[in-house]
Amino acid sequence: MNKIYVGNLEYGVTEDDLRSYLEEKGITAKDIKVIKDKYTGRSKGFGFVEVESDEELQNAIQALDGQALKGRSMKANKARPPKPRM
Repeated sequence: MNKIYVGNLEYGVTEDDLRSYLEEKGITAKDIKVIKDKYTGRSKGFGFVEVESDEELQNAIQALDGQALKGRSMKANKARPPKPRM
């Protein structure tokens, strides 16, 4: 699983914003998902980025962690597997 958790996103950041930011750094994302509230449709301020390889995973974490996007400093680290639901 080559998935990155990206937190502390400004609420206006979209998947396209993250994709453009990563492409500027030379990183290609397989999938990007900004998590939204199911009732309001507003971003919850975090999302996930999936990349092809472990090397790209490390490069993407370095490119995102601590960097500002739309005025907020992002937090990025390897995503943990989801907890099983009861």
